[in-house]
Amino acid sequence: MTDSSVRNLAQLEESASTARVLNLLRVHKRRSHDPAWSARPFFKNPMLNKSLILKHRLRRNEGELFFDARRTATKVIIPIDGQDLKLGGRYLFVNQINYDSMLSDYLGDSWRADQSDRDLLGLIDRLPSLDPFLLREQLRRHGRDPARCYFDISDADMTRMFGFVEREVQKLIDLCYADGTKDERRGSRLVSKILSATVDAETEPLRLTLRLEKPEYQEGVFCWKGFLYYKWTLREAMPDVARVADIICAVRPRGETDPETIARLRKTRATLQAAIRATLDEAEASLRHYDGAFRNLIAGRPQAFRDFLLDAPAMFCELGERLGAVTHIVSFWNFRFPSGRAPIVTGPELLDIVTDFEESLVFVKRERPEYLLAN
Repeated sequence: MTDSSVRNLAQLEESASTARVLNLLRVHKRRSHDPAWSARPFFKNPMLNKSLILKHRLRRNEGELFFDARRTATKVIIPIDGQDLKLGGRYLFVNQINYDSMLSDYLGDSWRADQSDRDLLGLIDRLPSLDPFLLREQLRRHGRDPARCYFDISDADMTRMFGFVEREVQKLIDLCYADGTKDERRGSRLVSKILSATVDAETEPLRLTLRLEKPEYQEGVFCWKGFLYYKWTLREAMPDVARVADIICAVRPRGETDPETIARLRKTRATLQAAIRATLDEAEASLRHYDGAFRNLIAGRPQAFRDFLLDAPAMFCELGERLGAVTHIVSFWNFRFPSGRAPIVTGPELLDIVTDFEESLVFVKRERPEYLLAN
């Protein structure tokens, strides 16, 4: 299928959120000179390794492409011309009807000789979002270890979260560079390097403060970036989550609604509100572990922060799943009922939506690392 709905892939590349789009074409353009990019590719198939993968809210007519009743899908877009994204691309949804034959049409029969790319697409399809920290940890749990360059934050999100990160780490900047030299742009440069995991002479005081060797430093800063990303995501999401939760509980169904549906709707809305609050509380509790470790660093106990960064990436699965599920509720509701319009929905339709939201907030409990249990 030719993706007329993508409109302009160039615009998508520039503005997409990290949690919604995995932009492998951008990684190819920027990092193909990096030996790790070719030594540890994301996909083995070169066309897939230059694709764009999206978490997509299905439109009404797209639901018939699946045997199940899903509301979101993983969309794989293969650009027609990687140098001119305005030409658009061909696309398919993971596990849609005729999925295998469509992949063969797009990629050729050679991909069938090795199921690893197909299995990897299946792993991605089961994730609630594509944020790089959740994605990387989930792949590692399944024995996949693509190069770190595939897990960057998008330019759009980097720009939006820059000021937040700068405020978060200002005390550390003051601590690491307490040499009396006045440099008003040093903080901005250091934040840029934290967000890009750059290792150079200017980051050396930070590496020494954390007492990390260079390979450990890159891994530690990647994890640190993850916690900063989740803190920023939670702060950005909170107003919208509260607004949408209030609307869901207040909206009145259109037309006649039978008493049983009304009773089920009342109960499900109450359960959903409690589940949203519990999900956000769990996310905030996880982030408080990070805050405590960071306070240790500022207080002159860098070993505690170092150990936290290297031992706690398993938290990314919990954080990513919880924040991904909550932001999915907001994005789906805003898509279904654009802001400024009074929701027009029947009782059964509303019950179906609210039940789906409630089910999306059921998570599998995981054992926490011993480090976290002790704090």
